[in-house]
Amino acid sequence: MNYPIQPVPSSQVALKDNFWKPRIDINRHVTVPFGFKMCEETGRIDNFKIAAGLKEGSFSSVFPFDDSDVYKLIEGASYVLEQEYDPSLDMFLDSVVFYIGAAQEDDGYLQTWRIIDPGKPGDDWWGERERWTSLMHGHELYNVGHLYEAAAAHYYATGKKSLLDIALKNADLVAQTFGPDKSIAVPGHEEIEIGLIKLYRITGKEHYLELAKFFVDQRGLKENRELWGEYHQDHMPVRDQRKAVGHAVRAGYLYSAMADLAAYTGDFSYLPALDSIWSDVVHTKMYITGGIGASRNGEAFGAPYELPNAEAYAETCAAIANVFWNQRMFLLSGDGKYYDVLERTLYNGLLSGVSQSGDRFFYPNPLYSDGHTAFNYGRATRQEWFPCACCPSNISRFMPAVPAYIYGVKKDTLYVNLYATNTAEIRTDDLDLEIQQVTDYPWGGKVFLHIEQRKRNDLVLALRIPGWAVNRPVPGDLYVVNNPVGNQPEILVNGQKISPDVNQGYVFIGLNGKKEENIELFLPMEIQKIRAHPEVKENAGQIALQRGPLVYCFEEADNGEIIDRLKITAEDTPEAVESENFEGIQEIRFTSGDLEIRAIPYYLWSNRGENKMTVWFAGE
Repeated sequence: MNYPIQPVPSSQVALKDNFWKPRIDINRHVTVPFGFKMCEETGRIDNFKIAAGLKEGSFSSVFPFDDSDVYKLIEGASYVLEQEYDPSLDMFLDSVVFYIGAAQEDDGYLQTWRIIDPGKPGDDWWGERERWTSLMHGHELYNVGHLYEAAAAHYYATGKKSLLDIALKNADLVAQTFGPDKSIAVPGHEEIEIGLIKLYRITGKEHYLELAKFFVDQRGLKENRELWGEYHQDHMPVRDQRKAVGHAVRAGYLYSAMADLAAYTGDFSYLPALDSIWSDVVHTKMYITGGIGASRNGEAFGAPYELPNAEAYAETCAAIANVFWNQRMFLLSGDGKYYDVLERTLYNGLLSGVSQSGDRFFYPNPLYSDGHTAFNYGRATRQEWFPCACCPSNISRFMPAVPAYIYGVKKDTLYVNLYATNTAEIRTDDLDLEIQQVTDYPWGGKVFLHIEQRKRNDLVLALRIPGWAVNRPVPGDLYVVNNPVGNQPEILVNGQKISPDVNQGYVFIGLNGKKEENIELFLPMEIQKIRAHPEVKENAGQIALQRGPLVYCFEEADNGEIIDRLKITAEDTPEAVESENFEGIQEIRFTSGDLEIRAIPYYLWSNRGENKMTVWFAGE
């Protein structure tokens, strides 16, 4: 079993665009090295050396899950190697992998804080030092889930089994410890399930898949254990859940694992729950930026329509989890509504998590800041690191994987899901072709595609028509366009205009085995005024501006003190112009009364220090 639609790996997609490629290059040259530097300075890498007996000392990190930051950075660095080999990076990873292997105990156990000082009494938060005694907060299973994902990425990128062998040895220990006739337990923070399924895909060993299924299916079953409640998505069996509750990152990872299990086991009984939970999120609990997890209390989902702006949490890790989940839902169904959510999250609530320089980060991503309140772990702007550094390390592994979200293949159908200048090699049992994509997206709506088939098959090209291009910002009515665009998308095939129907967000174009084809897509890029659902009380009488997939915001750096008095009337005519402050960026400007007002893409805010910002403002 597998997903009906397969993503085209990033190793087969060469990005050449002016939007994503510079950001991926910054991730390669700045974010990944910076992350490893911080892991060295904060003792995260030393923890493995101390656990191995190669260095004296005590556990020097803040949290028991700090091992996972090293694993996520290895995963990100592996994707970097896969796209462009770097011998010095390869050697550096070998050294880190050596320390990890040296720290691992003979039976496969690997958790540095317990290995370093197993006799030290635990505290209320971390739990006792004996293995597996504090799964709620000790994060043994969460940590090694990221180890498994890193090992899979490292193996695919380098062909080396050094980290993979460490991961498999640990996974075998976990499989010997947990299961129906063994310890009945679940992880406090979902993640290991995704990692186990990646190990299954590499090895074909069913017990990894079965263990992932056990961990997922055991949640909410109270016969053999005490339940941990909604915060951990452990209040009822997963198949019975219908609402998004609890810690948003945990939830996103759980829903991703459920989708994986449906695909790889053929157990589609997970889908009614996934469908209902997804609708609950998208219709009532998602920010216009694609951010999820509104509540600072527990980094969690709030009640329906509870979407505060200044107090918004919308954690960067939760945005990443939201992308993971929505891609998987698309791969199962082929429905473009999932890519509407994915794209919105990708360009806004996820990308906002890292600065233009690549070495400053957001943990929460609010939609309003007064410029003074310290919402980002002690500051009102971006920070270079956090005691809990899950977001910077998560960004480092996500960014180089962006090319893998552009295309998908199902038999003779090639899905074009995202638009960015690139060249991709598509080789499957049914297709052998090269596709070239040229576009100025997201600044411009024209996309040119050239397809050259090496094997003259009847290719079907599925072009995604983003919801925003047809006056539908999101599936459902949580956000609606106040000034519907009159223009509609246009498609030309070899210079001839066609008018195909849109089916599940895609137009399907049969190319009938021709060797070469040229396709042009024109998406309307008018500036849209967006209103929130009336139940989102905080946004009553307010609008937000969107152009293409980008949500815009207003910063004090551009508008001064008038930011608190911003208003746009029906007569005002905003326009997109080249920014004077950010190279290659289009900002939005309009004049209201005697005030000239400027807006920049939301993902760019707080690159100029502490200053006020708002997404929503008075308007009509």
